[in-house]
Amino acid sequence: MSSTADSTYVGTRPVSPQHAFDEGKLAAFIRDQVTDFQGALTVSQFKGGQSNPTFLVQAGTQQYVLRRKPPGVLLPSAHAVDREFKVISALAGTDVPVAKAHALCQDPEVIGTDFYLMDYVPGRIFWDPKLPDVPAHERPALYDELNRVIAALHRVNYQAVGLGDYGKPGEYLARQVARWTKQYRAAETERIEAVDNLIEWLPANLPVGDETSIVHGDYRFDNVIFHPTEPRILAVLDWELSTLGHPLVDFAYHCMTWRMDGSTGRGLGDLTPEQMAQMMIPSESDYVKRYCTRTGRDGIPERDWSYYMVFNMFRLTGILQGVMKRALQGNAASAEALATGKRARPLAEQAWRMVEQMRAA
Repeated sequence: MSSTADSTYVGTRPVSPQHAFDEGKLAAFIRDQVTDFQGALTVSQFKGGQSNPTFLVQAGTQQYVLRRKPPGVLLPSAHAVDREFKVISALAGTDVPVAKAHALCQDPEVIGTDFYLMDYVPGRIFWDPKLPDVPAHERPALYDELNRVIAALHRVNYQAVGLGDYGKPGEYLARQVARWTKQYRAAETERIEAVDNLIEWLPANLPVGDETSIVHGDYRFDNVIFHPTEPRILAVLDWELSTLGHPLVDFAYHCMTWRMDGSTGRGLGDLTPEQMAQMMIPSESDYVKRYCTRTGRDGIPERDWSYYMVFNMFRLTGILQGVMKRALQGNAASAEALATGKRARPLAEQAWRMVEQMRAA
């Protein structure tokens, strides 16, 4: 799997001690579940990822990816690998590219926690949305493909593909505000005033109107695999946070890339419009218009869009706080987890500044 990331995130490493398991039991399970599985099994761990530990499993010429729940005490409803398995199985055959799912295991006797097995998909993963290693003239097509696939996901008839029970239709935002407030409090390691302000403001200012589609929950460049040479996505990864929800909330999370900078994550927020044009990266407004065209929308009300953006910054703050909590407990999936967790405060403060700008307007 080639990538434009540095060695911090790219490739595999030996399985970390806290994530080690009985590889013999795993081999026996795979032989029972996967046709034509043969040869000696080897396991290595992918460097990237903050939540569910992910492994490359090889046997002979066959390669698979294993996603498991992390060990230790977990937040309620988090790390639901069974839901990941269900959604990628359901999306096979739609316009949303996914890896082939092979087997789900919920027997703790095998490797200690739930896991599932899917095909390994070779290709390119871009960790930096500035695409520094891609020629400028190739960037527009990569962004357009990223846009096409999330629009395709939001157009999938979730009832028709067997995901009618994948979440609760309606009132998604209200439930999400409550859920991520609870998740944040469960993982809180220090008091952040901006988070307290957001927890008070968000439920009191919910936008009117509702829609329901399949939502990914963490759609971004480094959660898709591009073809090795073409601007074509071969598989969307990391469905842990997927559910039935509001498509515009999901899309706004994806578009936080245009608001985030080095202090809050990998993003485009430190680029001027002139720099983005020179780099041939679409502006946020152009990207949103393209999505609206693909999904049959006339546009998105500005105040609603700002709310969705603020909520998603709050939600990501909760995710980052969970990473920090696991880092302090010593069972985080990535060696960079502590640094990742420290992004929570500046992101929450940026979100609260947006609220103050909305109030002023």
